[in-house]
Amino acid sequence: MSAVIETKDLRKTYGDLNAVDGLSLDIREGSIFSLLGPNGAGKTTTVEILEGLRTPTGGTAHVFGTDVSAGYSGIRERVGILPQDFEPFDRLTSMEAVTYWARLFRKGMTRADGKRLLETVNLTSRADVQAIHLSGGEKRKLGFAMSLVGEPELLFLDEPTTGLDPKARRDLWAVIQGLRKEGRTVFLTTHYLDEAERLSDDVGIMHKGKLAARGDPGDIVMRHASRTTIVLGGAGEAGLREVTRRGIAANLEDGDVTVHVSDPAEMKQVLAKLASLDISLKDMYTRRGSLEDAFLALVGARMEEGVLQG
Repeated sequence: MSAVIETKDLRKTYGDLNAVDGLSLDIREGSIFSLLGPNGAGKTTTVEILEGLRTPTGGTAHVFGTDVSAGYSGIRERVGILPQDFEPFDRLTSMEAVTYWARLFRKGMTRADGKRLLETVNLTSRADVQAIHLSGGEKRKLGFAMSLVGEPELLFLDEPTTGLDPKARRDLWAVIQGLRKEGRTVFLTTHYLDEAERLSDDVGIMHKGKLAARGDPGDIVMRHASRTTIVLGGAGEAGLREVTRRGIAANLEDGDVTVHVSDPAEMKQVLAKLASLDISLKDMYTRRGSLEDAFLALVGARMEEGVLQG
C-alpha cells in the first residue's frame, strides 16, 4: 500500500533542544499507527508538524504526497484531528457542534446525519445538551465525532480515550477498528500502552526526539520483553525466602513473588520446582511480556542514557 505519511530526517529544534532529531517514518494507507514515548520525547511536535501547525527546522514531511511546509490547503479537508486539549464551545449543544463543524467543511448535514454521527460515539442521548454540561468523557466523545465530520481519509487522534470509563474506551476502540476496515488511516498517540497494543498494526517508540523502536507490537514485545513472569499471588516474604532457597531468582512485588523466565525451554522445570514448594498462596498464574514491558525496557530503565537502537 502507498504511504499516507512519509518523513525523512525530520528535525525541529528550539535553541539547543532537538525536539525532533532526524525522524524518518512511513505510514501505510489503511493502517493504525501509534506513536509512543515519555513526556518530552517529541511526539506532540511531530504530530503538530504533520498537522501543518509547526514548520520543521530540517528534513521533509509529506502527507498524501504533499510537502506540509509548502502548503496544507490541499490536505486539510482530507484530515480529521482530535487534539489532546480539545474543548468544545460551551454554549453549543452536541448536535449544534457537529453541524457547525460540517459547515466549515462545506458539507451539508441534516439532523438525521448528525444523529447518526453522534450515535457512532454513543452520544445521541446528549444531542441537545450544551457542552458546558457534558462530562469530560462526553466531551472527548464529541471531539471524536467532530473529527469524523469531513469523512477524513486520515485521522490524528491524540489521547482519544482519556477520561472514558472502561466500556466507553472499548466502544471507541471498536469505532477506530471500524475506520481501518473502511480503509482509513489512523495516527494515534496514547499513554495507554494496552490501547496501542490492542489497536495498532504498527508502533513507533520515541525517545529524545529519535525513534527507539519501530514495528508490529508483537514483534517489539518479542524483541524487548519476551520473558514470561510466573506470579505466586500473596506468597509474601516467607514465600520469597523459600523460592530463593531453591536457587530460583525472584522478586517481591506488592506481596506477590514474581519469577521471570526468559527461555521458554526452562519454563517446565521452573514450574515443577515452584509446585513442589510448601508455601501459602492465594493463586498462581503466568503473565507474558507486554508492550508496556517493552516500552519500559527501551525507555524507562535508561531515561538518562543516549538514544536506543530498536
